[in-house]
Amino acid sequence: MSADTTQRLISAELVGLDEDLGATSSDVIRVLADRVAATGRAADGATLAEDAIKREASVGTGVPGGIAIPHARSASVSSPTLAFSRLARKVPFGAPDGDADVVFMIAVPEGADKDHLTVLSTLARALIREDFTAALRAASTPQEVVDLVQREVGGEVAAAGVGNASSASRPATTQPAQAAAAGGATAGATGARKVIVGVTACPTGIAHTYMAADALVAAAERAGAEMHVETQGSSQVEPLDPALIARADAVVFAVDVDVRDRSRFAGKPLVSGPVKRGVDEPDAMIAEAIRAADDPHAARVQGGAATASESNKADEHFGQALKRWLLTGVSYMIPFVAGGGLLIALGFLLSGYGIALQHGDSGQNNAVYTLTNYTLLNLPPEGLGYYLGAAAFQIGGVSLGFLVAALAGYIAYAIADRPGIAPGFVAGSIAVFMNAGFLGGLVGGLIAGAAAYWIGRIPTWRWLRGLMPVVIIPLFASIIASGLMLLVLGGPIAWLMTQLTSWLNSLNGASVILLGIILGLMMAFDLGGPVNKVAYSFAVAGLGAGTASNVVPFEIMAAVMAAGMVPPLALALASTVLYRKGFTKPERENGKAAWLLGASFISEGAIPFAAADPLRVIPASMVGAAVTGAISMAAGVTSRAPHGGIFVFFAIGNIAMFVIAILAGTVVSALVLVALKKWVRKSPAAESAAAEQAAVAGETVGQRAPAAV
Repeated sequence: MSADTTQRLISAELVGLDEDLGATSSDVIRVLADRVAATGRAADGATLAEDAIKREASVGTGVPGGIAIPHARSASVSSPTLAFSRLARKVPFGAPDGDADVVFMIAVPEGADKDHLTVLSTLARALIREDFTAALRAASTPQEVVDLVQREVGGEVAAAGVGNASSASRPATTQPAQAAAAGGATAGATGARKVIVGVTACPTGIAHTYMAADALVAAAERAGAEMHVETQGSSQVEPLDPALIARADAVVFAVDVDVRDRSRFAGKPLVSGPVKRGVDEPDAMIAEAIRAADDPHAARVQGGAATASESNKADEHFGQALKRWLLTGVSYMIPFVAGGGLLIALGFLLSGYGIALQHGDSGQNNAVYTLTNYTLLNLPPEGLGYYLGAAAFQIGGVSLGFLVAALAGYIAYAIADRPGIAPGFVAGSIAVFMNAGFLGGLVGGLIAGAAAYWIGRIPTWRWLRGLMPVVIIPLFASIIASGLMLLVLGGPIAWLMTQLTSWLNSLNGASVILLGIILGLMMAFDLGGPVNKVAYSFAVAGLGAGTASNVVPFEIMAAVMAAGMVPPLALALASTVLYRKGFTKPERENGKAAWLLGASFISEGAIPFAAADPLRVIPASMVGAAVTGAISMAAGVTSRAPHGGIFVFFAIGNIAMFVIAILAGTVVSALVLVALKKWVRKSPAAESAAAEQAAVAGETVGQRAPAAV
């Protein structure tokens, strides 16, 4: 790559100083996107802006220090580009410490993933340095900004070949922390410096991951220590050298997600915290690591049998931990349910519902009989569609067969990390064997995780530590958890499951309607919070128990999904059709997007409205969702898919009533909300605050976890 790469990456025409670009992140992004298009680097500024705003909605790009790095890969972009603005009026980009006045927008061509991550991670690491950000704020001309970026970012970007075709096959990042620490390696070898290794990782694996890494390296240099960091980001991970880990005096984990292969660090003194602490308090973390290296009583990495952030989670209440464990199990279970349920629905679509019935006196259902006795070269009399439907039905059934085992396995994983997976899967399989169902899986997973966790904390000899996570912990945790399930707990839990199933099957008339109302109220109460998660998890976990003769779990799933679609659809209807003047301009823009979000069963579409006006939006949403849940249950609507909204129509039984239930709830919610907005007024101060909050919420909605997943 030529020396003028950064000149092509950013130019004076792409820089603006002390300008007012609007009140929201979307306003800023649109101006910067048009600026990129005006230089000929993007064919259409509107398309680039749309892509960047969509990316901003998934996770805010604000970082500590009044900085934002919106970014996008877009088909309209012709070459990697940086646009810059120093704002006269600060704008919220979702950073926890306040609004941003320094904004870099990164635009790369669609498919240029490596270029994207290279520019983003390199820029993020430069922005962690106070002298660089101070110089950006003090720059008097656009060219001065260009020169600063060229000096601080250009070398690594050029070395990575950004913009070259060959860069697609190269890793997007280097090990910046290792490179920065290399200068201290010789001094470390003399024993004068502590050797610290660490891992940084954030949920998106981009900006904060690299900023925390460089902040920790800089703090270690200030403290006279040698620091090596493994950045477990979105790009290719370069693992730390095992020999380096072996001679390390302490370990620092600055992570918001689980550390990959944490057993490598077993036995090392540990300092752990969220990735934000690595960015905001690197000196404190390094000081703690240096002290821990000389403290025989310091917390240590427990052979891989503890969670990734022991210190961070030490203050977590048991109820919070239990919720996290259970939701982790459900989140990992969902792909088995989603894939299996949709394949079964596809099998019914192609072969009819008879594919699940027993074939004569063969002892096999029609799907197994068809696959056993026919091939693609010897099709059954019903034809190719029927044969493919039998294959889809059977694959889906096998996938659903993993439901309870996966639930238990990943509950145990949430408690005890990788050593808990095998005991959890075995305990879940025993629960299936004992007919204890998903309730048995929950209990088995908790026992397996607890057993694996506590076995991993038993002090042992160094030579045995390597065997602990792969042999000792899985063996004894499996014996404890599965033994208890098989000999003691399985029978009673199976009895409870039988009673629960009998009770659900006995529901009729008013009881069914009441259940639908309760589920609808729960789905709309907190739009992704604990109450919503309980209702959704209950529905998803029960899908595996559904059969042709027991459709109640499918009915519950349909009611939950339909009710969860109502809040965003109702807000879309109210804000874009029924009562436009009752909503702010940002709310009306959010309302347009909420149509698609609601149709897809993404309840977050209602969050900007609820954030600005909870006392009117949430009650209205709950009323409509309750109506939808009641109609869905009363009509016997079924869903074999746990997600997808109207787009998984082929997995919905009685699709007409499914749509009618959603429409009814949407209209009711919208009308109730309009009535509340017309006749239940807020004070002028509250109105002003709500308008401002709505504008912010419209830009940060994506920071919430998906309401249904």
